[in-house]
Amino acid sequence: MNSLPSQILENAVNELSTLPGIGKRTALRFALHILKQPVGEVERLVGAIKQLKSEIKYCRQCHCISDSDLCPICANSKRNKGIVCVVENIQDVMAIENTQQFSGVYHVLGGVISPIDGIGINDLSIGHLLERVGAGDINEVILALPTTMEGDTTNFYIHKQLQKFPVTVSTIARGIAIGDNLEYADEITLGRSIINRVPFENVFKK
Repeated sequence: MNSLPSQILENAVNELSTLPGIGKRTALRFALHILKQPVGEVERLVGAIKQLKSEIKYCRQCHCISDSDLCPICANSKRNKGIVCVVENIQDVMAIENTQQFSGVYHVLGGVISPIDGIGINDLSIGHLLERVGAGDINEVILALPTTMEGDTTNFYIHKQLQKFPVTVSTIARGIAIGDNLEYADEITLGRSIINRVPFENVFKK
């Protein structure tokens, strides 16, 4: 991109372009749009971002984002607390919730095991998951991690750790294409994958 006529504008473009999927041209459009807005609207935008960073919490039970210590899903008495769906990130919770096919609760790992990215077992909330299962109130754990090498590695590790507990371990049906993340799956396919989940051991069977 050619040099901009204002260093202030260029600084704004550089910061906006650090957002995922935002290139310099898109960042410039955003910056110029913001420049045209009334001061009050810009202040509300800045305030919302500051509040997001300073006040958002993570549920003490499932690690999903929340406005309080316990997220609305975990606090909902109508949810089946005996079934826990293990996902990689918060976007996956949103994707599954949009299917309206799951009535249990979640456990957000915060990533998957990926040595090449420097993400190990201790960087994820696997330990807390095992604590939840060990408490004895959970009867099924659904592994709903990405169908990637890293996701499968994480699945295998968690499954091995769960074998010492009297709990059913299942995985979503492979209606999700290999290498796909849940957040990109259409709601019908993802919903059917949850409903038609299979015992994790079946993954090894031909």
